[in-house]
Amino acid sequence: MREEIFCLLLPTAVGAPSAKSYKGARLVSMEEHTLKLAQKLAREASIEEDSESLQEARDGNPMPLKSMAAKIEEKVKGFRRTRSLNAPSPFQQFGPCGRIMKNSAMVMTIQDPASQRLTWYKPPLTVLVIKKVRDASVISPFIQLVTWFTEVKRMVVFVEEAVMDDPLLTQNPAFTPQIKEKLMTFTEGKDDLTDKIDFIVCLGGDGTLLYASSLFQQSVPPVMAFHLGSLGFLTPFEFENFEQQVTHVLEGHAALTLRSRLRCIIMKPKNDGGSSTATSSEAETDRPAIAAENGNNKKVMTMETNKKTPLKLHFQGSGMTPTTNLLVLNEVVIDRGPSPYLSNIDLYLDGKLITSVQGDGLIVSTPTGSTAYAVAAGASMIHPSVPAIMVTPICPHSLSFRPIVVPAGVELKITVSPDSRNTAWVSFDGRKRQELEHGDSLHVTTSIYPVPSICSQDQISDWFASLAECLHWNVRKKQKHFDELSDLTRSSSDDTMDSFEKSQQQSVTLSDQSEKKQQNS
Repeated sequence: MREEIFCLLLPTAVGAPSAKSYKGARLVSMEEHTLKLAQKLAREASIEEDSESLQEARDGNPMPLKSMAAKIEEKVKGFRRTRSLNAPSPFQQFGPCGRIMKNSAMVMTIQDPASQRLTWYKPPLTVLVIKKVRDASVISPFIQLVTWFTEVKRMVVFVEEAVMDDPLLTQNPAFTPQIKEKLMTFTEGKDDLTDKIDFIVCLGGDGTLLYASSLFQQSVPPVMAFHLGSLGFLTPFEFENFEQQVTHVLEGHAALTLRSRLRCIIMKPKNDGGSSTATSSEAETDRPAIAAENGNNKKVMTMETNKKTPLKLHFQGSGMTPTTNLLVLNEVVIDRGPSPYLSNIDLYLDGKLITSVQGDGLIVSTPTGSTAYAVAAGASMIHPSVPAIMVTPICPHSLSFRPIVVPAGVELKITVSPDSRNTAWVSFDGRKRQELEHGDSLHVTTSIYPVPSICSQDQISDWFASLAECLHWNVRKKQKHFDELSDLTRSSSDDTMDSFEKSQQQSVTLSDQSEKKQQNS
């Protein structure tokens, strides 16, 4: 208590100004903050000592002395600190005079990725099941899953039209006509699934998740991916006891990883001919679905053809028109194609020329795609919750050209250099490959429509488990400690002496035998 009284009287004793003189001040001085903190700590210490003395007086037994570490451990025990995956908000004052200029228009709230949990504001009624093609091992899990969804959960199941034509499925006795007639089918590129699907389940490898992303070029339903493929970096769930796992997700108890996607738009000159067809998903409409019966007694989704106003894109410069507008989950790759010459590509960031790429090409990837083609080309692996875009050269003709990571909010523009000997070729998640000619430009930005990937455990555990199981990240034999080394040295020296003695004995024996032969002769 003496320390507390001393701390309280200290400002008055040294002639500190009263609190009234600080009413007009905007910032509390560092001395006042330190003094208040000292007073609080002294008060807590005195209360703790008083409570211990009271307990000692009641029992009559002296309390055991506690170390400072034990006291801190008791205070921390039972207190769970919520950790954020976002970086801490930086202190905005720098030294006595500098600070960040306040701008209310630029203030925004970013949700902590660790707190992203799936919730349903209404029960999901439709589910899209995507299975790996040309794989007999997926047929049985597919039949079990769609049967369980239709008969137990009473959900409408959508599958691709090509799946229904798979002979491995149609010839399976377990795939009965009763199951077949309950499935709704769609055709990629023809039927629009926007706002028609509540939930997605993938059976296979990473390609099934990429395919699901390509089907939804705007908002994507939650995706639950089961590992039934080759690598399975993006598929954290095992198919055993799938009923409990899917029920757990449908009840709203699951963590989410929002995997960012890249908006890729190819601009071509207007005088380049208007024959190129736009693949802009955002120019499509939310067309109502009509279920109809076809000749094979299958329910097929057909769409009405009334169009909305096309998407208006604003780019600097005139005389350009967008011909391709796609979202990619992994990466967009620009390469030299079949040409024997080096690619000569100009890379712009927010309108400024950054560098010219000379090599086999360039990879622009998301954090999710950093563990795909980019890591094979020498890039770093980035956690999918990090907001960033990775730029990785493919076999650059320069030893100093290293991969770079840029903020997720920038716009990248890629063009073929005017003095390039050849054109370039572009592919989006390995699909829709097309030529990028002189005068064309590829614009890449981070999309506002991520892929909500459901976690098996949580964002951190799932990612590092995939690194260990799929990529064998940092797998090597442990270095031996000194005791093992001394044992090995001793045993090796003993073995060396034994072998030396054996060789000596063998040489003596051979010399004796040769002497006997000479005497006999």
